[in-house]
Amino acid sequence: MSTSATSGMNSAQREAVLYLDGPCLVLAGAGSGKTRVITQKIAYLIKECDYSARNIVALTFTNKAAREMDDRVKRLVDASQAKGLTISTFHSLGVRILREEAQHAGLKPKFSIFDSDDALAIVQDLLATTDRGRLKSVQQTISLWKNGLIDPDGAALLAATPSEVEAAKIYRSYNATLAAYQAVDFDDLIAVPAQIFERNVEVREKWQKRVRYLLVDEYQDTNVCQYRLVQWLTGPRAMFTAVGDDDQAIYAWRGATIENLAKLTTDYPNIRLIKLEQNYRSSQRILAAANNVISKNPKLFEKKLWSEHGTGDAISVTAMSSDEVEAENVAMKISAARFEKQATWKDFAILYRGNHQSRIVEQAMRNVRIPYTISGGQSFFDKAEVRDILSYLRLIANEEDDPAFIRAATTPKRGIGQATLQTLGQYAGERKISLFAALFEQGVESRLNTRQLEPLRTFGEFIVRIQYRAGKTEVGQKVQAAEPAGDILDDLIGAIQYERYLYDTFDEKPAQSRWHNVLELVGWLKRKADADSMGLFDLVQHVALVTMLERGEDEEPDAVKLSTLHASKGLEYPHVYLLGVEEGLLPHMGRDDDEGDAASIAEALVSRIQEERRLMYVGITRAQRSLHLSWCKKRRRAREDLLREPSRFIEEMGLSSAPDQQPEAEAMSPKNRLDMLKAMLNKTSS
Repeated sequence: MSTSATSGMNSAQREAVLYLDGPCLVLAGAGSGKTRVITQKIAYLIKECDYSARNIVALTFTNKAAREMDDRVKRLVDASQAKGLTISTFHSLGVRILREEAQHAGLKPKFSIFDSDDALAIVQDLLATTDRGRLKSVQQTISLWKNGLIDPDGAALLAATPSEVEAAKIYRSYNATLAAYQAVDFDDLIAVPAQIFERNVEVREKWQKRVRYLLVDEYQDTNVCQYRLVQWLTGPRAMFTAVGDDDQAIYAWRGATIENLAKLTTDYPNIRLIKLEQNYRSSQRILAAANNVISKNPKLFEKKLWSEHGTGDAISVTAMSSDEVEAENVAMKISAARFEKQATWKDFAILYRGNHQSRIVEQAMRNVRIPYTISGGQSFFDKAEVRDILSYLRLIANEEDDPAFIRAATTPKRGIGQATLQTLGQYAGERKISLFAALFEQGVESRLNTRQLEPLRTFGEFIVRIQYRAGKTEVGQKVQAAEPAGDILDDLIGAIQYERYLYDTFDEKPAQSRWHNVLELVGWLKRKADADSMGLFDLVQHVALVTMLERGEDEEPDAVKLSTLHASKGLEYPHVYLLGVEEGLLPHMGRDDDEGDAASIAEALVSRIQEERRLMYVGITRAQRSLHLSWCKKRRRAREDLLREPSRFIEEMGLSSAPDQQPEAEAMSPKNRLDMLKAMLNKTSS
């Protein structure tokens, strides 16, 4: 038994690292050191068990978690020993498998991957509606079916409500459209490899030989499809370690199933179950509140967190008169606490149930000049109008970019419909070429009539002309001087008549806002091109890099973190302020238009409350030293004031929420705010 691999670990962590006699399930409570267990186990396998790094795969759910694991392993193992090690998200591994096994899925090697936005555009064309709620609902239903490995035939049989029947019809056409485009969506990246492994013994055994040991993080967040992929990858040897926490299962709405943890114990009767219950993050008071709340849920596995960090600060509960007062109050409290505790801004987090709560908090933070960053907000580069313009630039720079071709060719509309694109896609798939290359081939003339082909070729010739102006030539031809990127951009926006398209499609105000974003994008691109003497092709490469970086999580700035509870999972902060702890908000009761009979709606409500309770547990266990809850008697929603009651979770934590026992915060006048800030400054300087 190795001691170097497990020095400084508690006995449960040590057992989890060293156990290699078969499948292993590690139930890791919040803050119990699960990442350390996974990374130390990888190091132990490589350094002391003669496993080659290329035969070890570790899977998690976010790029950030994968990067953190990778960094930690590199500190434990020499670079030469770690060569070939795979630490990635499920989706990244899925891409790798699909690129290698594309032929077994009927895909060309350079198949396209449609992101959520590209996929929604297909659903919109098929549904012929602009009702975003309806579109998103159909897209999510299809996603849940794919995550459950349910094909269109199965979905048609399962569809029980009118909205599911509609989604099942769209699902069949949606899959046919993707196939025609030789494309997959985000869910297919896991579903299609699982289906290939299920059907093809030879491919399955090839990958099982490669993956001699598998480690899976956040196992409670896996869906049916991911569970099957793990089973196919590990095969009869079943050499894997799954790490998860049933108390932190908060993603049922996107297909994750908490039962996957329990299923492991029935599918693998000899699995070793190890519980990590010592918490290294929070004070005992915070853990007691978390244990109290989660104890109200039925238990898959019994476990109770404990800590050696002492009792800690009392948890505060404040009743607020309104959400405006709540936001102002939390901003002032954080200002004061930063001085009193000699803390940094990034020691503080403000957590809430829904994105809609952030606007008023941001306003309050700006009023008292507190720097903040926000999780879960929409990136500038994710806005539809910005993506529309960038799709043209992506296509100009890379003709193989099929999703960019589809988006640019159909926005604004120019007489190119879904049926035309599907036929073009089928032809391109047979020829194993891009959609752009296919439209210029003579062979396509036998598939598309003149009326369909003419707008396609007019569009293609337009792109070729811009490529020529940007300095692109055929191989062997003399390179002509590229025109300035700014001139080309202005002409491009004018030629496609994008401003007119916005005003024809949207009401005046949203059209104005979208056009402003386009002008901001073009202005930024032109300034960048001038400052760094970039041509259009260099500029597109720069944009691709910027958008990738913006989606990554770099070094955290010194700023208060504003985040939804879902986005806060896996993170920790010395001081946490949890807002809107009210019935109807936390727990959130879902939509009023749930379909089904009374019994099924009641069952869904019980299940929803249990998931909301787990979400509350996640929120509580983000806090290391202090936790502050607030609730409002009145909350403004859609221009009306709703009366609120304190959340049942406050009482379940063992705390009081009665207004007569708690201080109630009132709105501060600007003078009061200034006086309070002066008092705080005087206090710290004296």
